[in-house]
Amino acid sequence: MLVYDYIEVIDMLINEVSKLTGLTKKAIEYYALQGLVAPAVLDNGYREYSEYDVGLLHKICVLRKLDVSTDEIRSILADKTNAALQVVSVRRELDFQRDAMKKAILEKLSSGKPYSEIRVDLKTVDKSKTITEKLLDAFPGYYGRFICLHFARFLNEPIKTEMQQSAFDTMISFLDNIPPLDLPQDLEDYLIEGTEHIGTKQISEIIENTKKSIENPDEFLSDNKELLEQDLAYKQSDEYKNSPAYKVMELMKEFNSTSGYNDVFIPAMKQLSNSYSEYYHQLEIANEKLIAKYPEIEKRRRFDKGNFRKHKIKDS
Repeated sequence: MLVYDYIEVIDMLINEVSKLTGLTKKAIEYYALQGLVAPAVLDNGYREYSEYDVGLLHKICVLRKLDVSTDEIRSILADKTNAALQVVSVRRELDFQRDAMKKAILEKLSSGKPYSEIRVDLKTVDKSKTITEKLLDAFPGYYGRFICLHFARFLNEPIKTEMQQSAFDTMISFLDNIPPLDLPQDLEDYLIEGTEHIGTKQISEIIENTKKSIENPDEFLSDNKELLEQDLAYKQSDEYKNSPAYKVMELMKEFNSTSGYNDVFIPAMKQLSNSYSEYYHQLEIANEKLIAKYPEIEKRRRFDKGNFRKHKIKDS
């Protein structure tokens, strides 16, 4: 009688967890076997779920309804910064873009375009995925999300020449061998805290605003004269030079310079994508106009670069 009563109590507990989470008992058992939750195992083999376990199962239920995979959920639950969740969000954004490309290919087929001519478009979709996925792996965190979304729109062009194929191979090799961006713990914490609420929408807006600013640099400089001068004055101040933002920016510049990002990846990207090459050219023109109007920017940039390296050598 005591054993029967005890079993009923455990059974009611599992049923209650199922009701609270919206998950079946089979699903709950599966997630326990996968290690996503770790209920206490009693002497008789039954599992006893705590309030913490129920909280995890609530999260799992929500994520599964959003088609997040078990492996992705494991990463999300183990991460305390939301970085893993943001990476999943970026991957979904990239998947949406590729789905749009696939839809366009299907429309071409439905309008009578031969299957043989579609193969090039399909290769472009596959290679776009290869590069963007490796970008996310090579550059974790906010920086990776930003550059991944930034470059994704330039990877929708078919490879037509041997030079483009060589550039693609160079980029893949670079991304396979580049070390991750390694920031000191205090600066990594600063970056995570400052960007934890920035998602794909905000990143896309930043990219779009950058695009608009370089399309007509003269108009941008004229319309934003006061803000630019305020920003320039702040960036020349000791307050900014002692800030985590400055240190993060300089370390990223140093990383881009020494890792081959500037000398290998960017030139290859320009060879692979005609649209990126044009974008980069516009960026150079806008930068030249900015320096021509505010020459102190270039002087300060050179001074900061040398000064930062001196401090870095001294600190090490």
